[in-house]
This record gives sequence, structure tokens and C-alpha cells, in this order.
Amino acid sequence: MNEGREGSLEAPTRHPIDWKSGEFYDESTLFGELERVYDICHGCRRCVSLCHSFPTLFDLVDESDTYEVDGVKKEDYWDVVEHCYLCDLCYLTKCPYVPPHEWNVDFPHLMLRAKAQKFKKGDIKLRDKILTSTDVVGSLAGIPVIAQTINTANSIRPVRKILEKTVGIHADAVLPDFYSSSLRKRYNKLEAPNINVETTELTKGKVAIFVTCYGNRNEPDVVEDLIAILRHNKLEVRLIEQEKCCGMPKMELGDLESVEKLKDFNIPQLMKMVGAGYDIIAPIPSCVLMFKQELPLLFPDDADVQTVQQAFYDPFEYLMLRNKDNKLNKDFKNNLGKVAYHVPCHQRVQKIGPKTKEVLELVPDTDITLIERCSGHDGTYAVKTEYHEVSMKICKPVTDKIKSIELDHYISDCPMAGHQIDNGMDEDIKMKAESPFSLLRQAYGI
Repeated sequence: MNEGREGSLEAPTRHPIDWKSGEFYDESTLFGELERVYDICHGCRRCVSLCHSFPTLFDLVDESDTYEVDGVKKEDYWDVVEHCYLCDLCYLTKCPYVPPHEWNVDFPHLMLRAKAQKFKKGDIKLRDKILTSTDVVGSLAGIPVIAQTINTANSIRPVRKILEKTVGIHADAVLPDFYSSSLRKRYNKLEAPNINVETTELTKGKVAIFVTCYGNRNEPDVVEDLIAILRHNKLEVRLIEQEKCCGMPKMELGDLESVEKLKDFNIPQLMKMVGAGYDIIAPIPSCVLMFKQELPLLFPDDADVQTVQQAFYDPFEYLMLRNKDNKLNKDFKNNLGKVAYHVPCHQRVQKIGPKTKEVLELVPDTDITLIERCSGHDGTYAVKTEYHEVSMKICKPVTDKIKSIELDHYISDCPMAGHQIDNGMDEDIKMKAESPFSLLRQAYGI
């Protein structure tokens, strides 16, 4: 179909998602668009190495009677959809036919539309509803006895095999620990220094943290490290007064009405901080992306969503802005040596560059090796029985790279990706993935 045609040389542009229109949920037009885009992808095949959606599509075509998309059964189209976890890499790094090209290919948003139709029909497993209900699960698991019970059960092999057979959570997948001592419970005990806030041309010097459900319940130590770094840089730090899940898990499920409900809770909370003169950051790349890209595209007419988008930053993006204004503390006490840095997909597609690498390279005698490959985790994809082995295959180039070089540390901005990488390492390798916040705190010696 695309023989003799050239891709656009212009920067990709993104159209808002008209998810409240009647056509969005019309099955016949959906399948027409799936066939059109699948045909273009089949003729191009540049994205074959990104995730399992594209090998699945190309295998379906190559094994069909016609060796073309018209030979693929329509019910098999869903196999491609199920393997897409909306990382956006195909759109922003590979596809030559994205807008403004006339073919207007937006593979991730087409997959989102298909997921939304499937969800609206009720064709969703109970497991998937539970896995994406992070606030409910976190609240229950935050009860001390329950947290301890869950963490213990997750480490017992026979229990995990039962969980695999009954619920569909793979026995070899890494499940996060839960902390009853959440970040929010700890925050009031963290000593806050008295500082004179230094506003610059690029930053306000006052930072509000959207802690995230994962940062609050599953990785509070990492968020503590982030707070220590910010305060060491003489920034005023506060937490968003209240928050719920950013909505990324529900969006990946296709549950857009739940995304809207979460948005309606979170945006007013964030607007309070923007109105009080705060910049906003979050410790998890997926949550940052949700406010910087996904919600503005889902709710293009919501002025508050657009305002929050402009105030939201990746933490290392924010630190580099402070550095640009000569306000970053570069009095490092310790070098970091050789570090392998895995860049999560949801950070790569923020179009900010490798800011984590840039900050850590300011530390003397520190050498950063960049790894720009997907870990295959995607929050829930890697824990599901039917996808776990595929996820580990996707992660293998990352683990192979780490094994091939002499290192002092390996890190990822996404804690879940870090655990996935650990899961793919050889048992005799004692090194574990670390947070870049923890590493930077180590460099400061604080």
C-alpha cells in the first residue's frame, strides 16, 4: 500500500481523542480503521522490534491465505490490540506516517479506541479490573497486617502457583511490596528546612509532588530520596493535598469513564498548587506523562487540564532547568562510577531528552551508559500469565546489555521497570536496580 510513498519529515503532531463521539464506539468503523492501519504497518514493518503487537500482526499476515491483511480473520485483530500497552514509541520514534502525513496513522490511539470498545462491551477479566484499581488495592494493602500478609504470600512459591492458576498472575512475575508506612504517613516526620525560595526565569523554586499511588504505597523510600534532593537544592517542597491514581492503568484498560472521574478529582487539587505558585512533579514517568500528554489529549477543552500540563515536569527535567539558571547544587561528595541507565518508554516519549543522564553526568567521575529499550513491564502486562514470558523476551536486550558491561550500578526511572530487569538477571548477579533519586542522593552524601 505504501510503495513509492515517503513519510513526513515534519515533527509528529497529535490530534485530540474524540472519545465521547458516537463513532468512537462504532464497531464497523473501528474495524475499517484497524484494517487500514494494519495494512500500512504490514507494508512498512519498521516497528517490529518495539513490542509484541507488531510481530503478532506480521505473523497473522504471513500465515494467512493471501499473505495480506485481507486474509486475516477479523476476530484475530484483537490479538494485536491485547499486546499494545500504549507506550507511544511507535508513534514518536518509528512511524513515518503519523500526522501531518496524509495517512494519519496513530497506532497507539487506535489501540486505545479498540480497548475502550472492548471495555464498554464488558469483555474484561476481573483480574484486570482489580490490577488497575490501584487506589482500592493500595488502601487495603496499606493496613499493617494485610501488607505483611501480602508481601509474605507473594514470596511463597506454592502460593504464587495457586495465584497463577486461579487469578492469572504469573508465578514468576515480580509483584510490588506494600508499605503500611506510606510516604504520606512519613512526610510530616521529615524535617523541612527553612529556606529562602529562589525563583528563576524557568522555575518557581516551589515544588508540589504528586506522590502517585505507587510512590506512596510501594516505593516510599524512593520518594523520600527525591524530597531530600529537592530540599538539598533549597527548594520548598510540599505534597499535593489529596490525590488519586493518575488514571494511566484505567486508560490502558480502555476504561475512559474512570479516567475522567480520576481527572475530576486530581485536577482541582493540582490547580490549588498551581494557583499558589508551585511547579508540579511526580516520581513515576507514567504519571508525569498522563498529565503532560494523555489527559490534555483526552480533555482538550478543559482549561484546567491544559494549565496543569504547563506546570508539570519530570523531576530530572526540573533539576536541569535549575541547572540552566545556575541554581543546581553541584557540590557532590561521592562519584558514582559506571552506571547503566535504562530509559523507560513513558519518559522517552515526553520529548525532553535524557535528563536523568544529564543530571547524573554532572557528578565527577561518573560514566553513564544509556539503554533505550523497553523493559516490557507496563505496570500490569508483565504480571499477567498470558503475557509474562513475552514481556521477559522484550526485556532481554536490556538485561543482555547490562550483563555485557562492567558496572557499579544500574538504574531506571521507573521502579517497576527496574524490578522487571532484576527478574531477567542471572541469579549469581547480586546487583539490583536502583532509583536515580537514590543514586543522586548518594552522590550528594545526604
